[in-house]
Amino acid sequence: MPQGKLTKGVFETSETFPGTRRDYAVYVPSQYDPETPANLMVFMDGMNYAKPNGSFRAPIVLDNLIGKGLLPPTIAVFVNPGTVPATKPGAKARSNRSFEYDSLGDRYAGFLIDEFLPVALKDLQVSSDPKRRAVAGISSGGICAFTVAWERPDQFGKVISHIGSYTNIRGGWAYPGLIRKTKSNPKPIQVYLQEGRDDLSNLHGNWPLANRDMAAALQFAGYQYKFVMTEGGHSGQWGGKELPSALQWLWNDEAESTVIPPASTKPKWEPHPLAVVNENVPQGKVETMPPWNSKIFGNTIRDWSVYVPAQYDASKPAALMVFQDGERMRDTKGRWRIPTVFDNLIASGEMPPTIAVFLNPGHDKSKPRQGRKSSNRGFEYDSLGDRYSRFLLEEILPEVEKKYNLSDDPNMRAIGGSSSGAICAFTVAWERPDQFRKVYSNVGSFVNLRGGDIYSSLIRKTEPKPIRVSMADTSGDNDNPFGHWPIANQRLESSLNYMGYDVRLDWAEGYGHNADFGSMQFPEAMKWLWRKETHTPAIDTSDDLRGDLTLLNLLVPGKSWEVVADNLGFADAPCSDAEGNFYYCDMRAPAVVRVNVTDQSKTVIAKESVSGLMFGPDGLLYACQGSKKRVISIDPKSGEVKTIAENVAPNDLAVSDEGYLFITETGAHQVTRINIETGEVTSADEGISRPNGIALSNDGGTLAVSDYGGEFTWTFRVNADGVLNAKMPTMPMRLPIDPKGEFKFNEPPPYLTASKGDGMAVDKIGRYYVTSELGVQIFDPTGRPCGVLPKPNPAKPLTSCVLAGPDHSHLYVTNGTTIYRRELTVKK
Repeated sequence: MPQGKLTKGVFETSETFPGTRRDYAVYVPSQYDPETPANLMVFMDGMNYAKPNGSFRAPIVLDNLIGKGLLPPTIAVFVNPGTVPATKPGAKARSNRSFEYDSLGDRYAGFLIDEFLPVALKDLQVSSDPKRRAVAGISSGGICAFTVAWERPDQFGKVISHIGSYTNIRGGWAYPGLIRKTKSNPKPIQVYLQEGRDDLSNLHGNWPLANRDMAAALQFAGYQYKFVMTEGGHSGQWGGKELPSALQWLWNDEAESTVIPPASTKPKWEPHPLAVVNENVPQGKVETMPPWNSKIFGNTIRDWSVYVPAQYDASKPAALMVFQDGERMRDTKGRWRIPTVFDNLIASGEMPPTIAVFLNPGHDKSKPRQGRKSSNRGFEYDSLGDRYSRFLLEEILPEVEKKYNLSDDPNMRAIGGSSSGAICAFTVAWERPDQFRKVYSNVGSFVNLRGGDIYSSLIRKTEPKPIRVSMADTSGDNDNPFGHWPIANQRLESSLNYMGYDVRLDWAEGYGHNADFGSMQFPEAMKWLWRKETHTPAIDTSDDLRGDLTLLNLLVPGKSWEVVADNLGFADAPCSDAEGNFYYCDMRAPAVVRVNVTDQSKTVIAKESVSGLMFGPDGLLYACQGSKKRVISIDPKSGEVKTIAENVAPNDLAVSDEGYLFITETGAHQVTRINIETGEVTSADEGISRPNGIALSNDGGTLAVSDYGGEFTWTFRVNADGVLNAKMPTMPMRLPIDPKGEFKFNEPPPYLTASKGDGMAVDKIGRYYVTSELGVQIFDPTGRPCGVLPKPNPAKPLTSCVLAGPDHSHLYVTNGTTIYRRELTVKK
């Protein structure tokens, strides 16, 4: 076949991704006629696709397909992700791949269209018709290709995604929900998805389930798409074999879509034997409670009742289980028959004596009722956050406790429900594992009703919580505008399994979105949920790739937070020296204190109030004194204090080996550089909303700055002369839910825009630890979120952190009036 020409180049003038450099190549087929604009195809991770001996060999495939007339003349651009080359001696280049590829939004599309392609395609004529323009990629490059077409269907109408990362690297889990919302007006894009049966399940997500979810969403919304599940795992080998047929399907406007048939059935329902009344078993009683007028859910009223087992002894605290949609769950003639099930299981000793609270959702008192429907159900049950848990703990349970003796042991407290009641139950335990540690979920609505589709992603990147979860679902569950329930439940179970939770999923083929299968399995689920066996987590991180820094390999089993110092005025400025001695400031004492690494004895170094503290290469401590508008040095041996710079408003600082101080001036929205030797003060960067925490990478080549008032932690390249450039928001901070915000239907929860990103630390392998409103947020060296460690004391601010102690293996945090530490597997 006639062979096209491949021309290589380098692109390093991006304003979108400043400071980056990337290799690229342009393939021009021998049949190209400048008088006739060619089709265009752009490949992310392009040089991998262009390798003549690689898995894809795209130029050879294009030569053959075009030569045989199976593809129109097509110019292909193979572009690699950017890197930020180091300019400082001893520093390493930093990959920009994840930030460019895994981020949602139009940033990368704009880079391609406005910056890169005009250069790469100079003097070449390509079609402007999006039906003749395609994007392709593998793994993170696959989701990047989809994002480009999703954001700019006016430019690219065709997508090939090989083992695409529709997981939570940087939020890609959201696409199935977004796609379904376009059903009434699908975007004019044609999508080819290839996935391997043995692809990854790691800290970012479950790739096979994520791609199945994408396929189901594309089918539901009416897109022209093809889904090919091949053998193999996270490799280009199988996608490469499929590439010729994928290209032919993609360039066929009449290509047929994949059709995944529905699976709902209606098998005969029969009650479980333990859901049938046994006259030889003591019967509990169900007490109807007066209708409840809620304050937390204002202007609502609800019916509710309490089941009390015959074995209840007022002198002994009883176990507790709360059920949503209580009227249906307590009906002894219906599907669930929970009072009867509890009678039988308590009598046999397979459950402890358990008081059950059956709660209906609230109904707006100003609205007429329509049958049994409650107007506030979706808002109460599907909304994320702590509102419903507060309703239980502040209103309902105190009322129950007026009459009955309830255990306050969270291991003796369970909560359950079906459909939206199930996600509500999970949310309560997720928010308050100190109160509820057992969850029952049937056909749970872990979909985009009000943002619940995020749970399977949050679980993998949050310190595991001590909760046990029993789930039931079927292949015939809902597939509707809000999500694919069976896949959503499988994704949730997969995430819980990955993180070592005590979880069980009862599964059946067929059925539908109802109580049929779940109620038949319910007694067995209760035996499992209330079993006395202690769960031993089975941790498997074999699917985590090199560079995937899961919390599971960072946390030490059985180790949690321990108090280092308490009853302080206000703790801040944690710091460590080379030996691992820990330093901090009690700002209201005031005092800078050293904690000896060997015997934990405390010594006051200086009677100063400082908010940032770090050792310099000269062995002196450098510190921020915002109240005095100066930066000082402290001799740790003599306590001598000297002024380094005045007329500044420092919050936190980092010290480079070259003798530069970088301080954050939060109110001035500025990062400031101070030359220690000369005292020269200059602006290094302006424009971050409220720059706060600041830290240098181990090689000194990257500076990270948190934003107390924004959504990102920013990174800069540090040059040899202390100049900062290559500024990008590479670390996306997890944001708190705004409890006062509007929880809209079929939308994400209302998040606060301020992460309260604060102090920072860096460990031996380059992970960044950033304190925030939600806890310590951890990122890998390229800025991908690894996970969150919740605050030791949620009621107090978390101001900063450092790695100190023996081998620098303990993470110390300043948390209001207390300093905590916990052992990690990392050694600095």
